[in-house]
Amino acid sequence: MNTKKHGTMAHSRTLVTHTSSRSPVSEQYKTIRTNIQFSSLDHQIRSIVVTSSGPAEGKSTTAANLAVVFAQQGKSVLLIDGDMRKPTVHYTFQLTNLIGLTNVLSKQTDFKKAVKQTEVENLSVLVTGPIPPNPAELLGSQAMDKLLEDLYDAYEVILIDTPPVLAVTDAQILGNKCDGTILVVNSGRTQVDAALKAKDLLETVNAKLLGVVLNQKKMSDSNYYYYYGE
Repeated sequence: MNTKKHGTMAHSRTLVTHTSSRSPVSEQYKTIRTNIQFSSLDHQIRSIVVTSSGPAEGKSTTAANLAVVFAQQGKSVLLIDGDMRKPTVHYTFQLTNLIGLTNVLSKQTDFKKAVKQTEVENLSVLVTGPIPPNPAELLGSQAMDKLLEDLYDAYEVILIDTPPVLAVTDAQILGNKCDGTILVVNSGRTQVDAALKAKDLLETVNAKLLGVVLNQKKMSDSNYYYYYGE
């Protein structure tokens, strides 16, 4: 862990994997990481879309923390804010959002100039940049395909935070382009019908659904965690 700016990062309440890397919650993110890595033995999963059926179900928190635990494994990781309609990744990592994905896709700048290194070792971020009028067209463009090809040469793991599936088509578009998709559901908030509809929409575009992350699940007294080792 890079402790030089740890105090600043401590204000990022969603990045428990960075501020408390051995906590039970962090261990759960590492379990998700392991499950992703073993989800496909014949084809390495390098690009992952993280989405949800509706808003405020924890997809951005999940995407950011997964990016951290992959980086903690020593892999070069890029987290892309693909939610051009409601970007939040720059808030999480306390970055500016002046230049980002939209600038790269519109060929205003090279991705190497738009990507920012975070305080987490091995983890870089590509924020959205200016919010465009046509997010779906940009994400579905050949420029996006070319960008992914270039990023595969530069990074070992690419995570993309996208808008909710039931709201717009952006997650479907990117799900079709990437190696896998994770659907985040919020305990007590996500409706079963909505989750099933989101799953169906992703499968319609041949997105490979790696699994579902259950977020905000309240643990009963019968559930327990403990540290194994020191």
